[in-house]
Amino acid sequence: MSQSTATVELDALIVGAGFSGLYQLHMLRNLRGLSVRVVEAGDSVGGTWYWNRYPGARCDSESHAYCYTFSKELTEEWDWSERYPGPDEILRYLNHVADRFELRPWLDLNRTVQSARFDQDSNRWQVECKDGNRYSAQFLITAVGCLSTANIPDIEGLDDFSGQWYHTGQWPRDGVDLSGCRVAQVGTGSTGIQAAPVIAEAAAHLTVFQRTANYSVPARNCALTDEVRQQQKRNAESIQQVMHSNTNGHPWKINPQNALDTAEHDRQAIYEQSWETGGLKFRAAFADLLTDNTANDTAATFIRNKIRQVVKDPETAASLSNIDHPYGAKRPPIDTHYFETFNRDNVDLVDLKKTPIVKIDRDGIQTSGGHHAVDVIVFATGFDAMTGSLLRMDIRGREKSLADAWVAGPSNYLGLQVAGFPNLFTITGPGSPSVLSNMPVSIEQHVEWITRCIDDVLAAGKTCIECTEDAMAGWVQHVNDVANATLLPTVKHSWYLGANVPGKPQVFMPYAGGLDQYRKACNDVATNGYEGFTLS
Repeated sequence: MSQSTATVELDALIVGAGFSGLYQLHMLRNLRGLSVRVVEAGDSVGGTWYWNRYPGARCDSESHAYCYTFSKELTEEWDWSERYPGPDEILRYLNHVADRFELRPWLDLNRTVQSARFDQDSNRWQVECKDGNRYSAQFLITAVGCLSTANIPDIEGLDDFSGQWYHTGQWPRDGVDLSGCRVAQVGTGSTGIQAAPVIAEAAAHLTVFQRTANYSVPARNCALTDEVRQQQKRNAESIQQVMHSNTNGHPWKINPQNALDTAEHDRQAIYEQSWETGGLKFRAAFADLLTDNTANDTAATFIRNKIRQVVKDPETAASLSNIDHPYGAKRPPIDTHYFETFNRDNVDLVDLKKTPIVKIDRDGIQTSGGHHAVDVIVFATGFDAMTGSLLRMDIRGREKSLADAWVAGPSNYLGLQVAGFPNLFTITGPGSPSVLSNMPVSIEQHVEWITRCIDDVLAAGKTCIECTEDAMAGWVQHVNDVANATLLPTVKHSWYLGANVPGKPQVFMPYAGGLDQYRKACNDVATNGYEGFTLS
């Protein structure tokens, strides 16, 4: 869209055209008739999946659950091809949604927000984009995603490297031809575990630089038969009920029995069955895996043993299974032949705990143990999660910027609002279940709550809604309390705490109390006249 000198006046401006932004646009524009636009940096819809094009990229939620549930017709007419969809299929789905619900006229693509300032005189947000376009909106809704801002490590000498380097979160749209290349992959989190097997198949040689050893469970991805798809559609209502009533938004229930109350033979049988089933459901094998270290050890030991059984070289197997955190306390990856990849003749593992990277030079990577000549470096080093995409927009409220408000870490009420920033809503913001849940379920809950809130503000003849400092402080304390009842905060290098980004305040960001309890808390706040908010 061409640059305009006139300010566009709106009821609401949404930033981001992924799952969150499209549904919020549908709710406010199509169902409420408000004047709304979506600003999107990319040239199409998709959000996270527009940018995530790296080799092996794939959703770790099952396709029949990683989708909208608000429209029975949409569920009926869409057919997923695989148990775990890849980016291309998810993008086709979101483009179908944009067309089916006639959302495209209200999308301003190729447009990046540079600044957003709340004007107290008009009680409106004044938003300026990098191309000079401006908006004025009563409500500003961020739908920028939790995992959207690439975290590129600051390693000495990267500018001297004569080859090509890429971050998995900024992968070129046309792909990268790695055939015949010596490739270095730095990082073995969820992304690296997905990428390594695919890179190994294409490259002449792959060297994986492991910063932190990680658990992973086989995904067991497969094509969906017509019979399975029809069964999922017939049971869509009951599947949705499970997703909306459990702790994580996935289409299964957690086994209520405790690992420590189960006889070892029976416990092993349950783990074996969960391993063969594959996917994130392994976390649901027992109820006490994230609350009791001894219980967690039974799962961790099971997975470590599986790694040692798969990987043939004992030294490599020892490094891959030398995992220093409880299972599930960091994001638990699922994979397709990740550990098997290290049995290939063209794949090596460098354990950076033993031989850390010293620098990058013209020809490759120098560690304390030697030099590795490579043609391409792939950084699978994750994201400035949950806050990065918000802070880079230069959002300024009544008295201060969001960066200043969050200098000691993100404070947020219900993951939805920040004190001092009236009429600003953060879909799946810090303090909400977000990354600890199946994202589309959390997104739908947030969008529907925000829509109800805007309805109620307008119906009451008010112009502003803003959470109070006390409500925000109380919610932050609650987020910490429920996290501390689990093993999640015990991992000091987790991106859940922001520890993967140098200098970032380490605060446990997502809400670990469960999506079911969170949904009830949000509903109670609204029902009680927006307790913790001030309407003016």
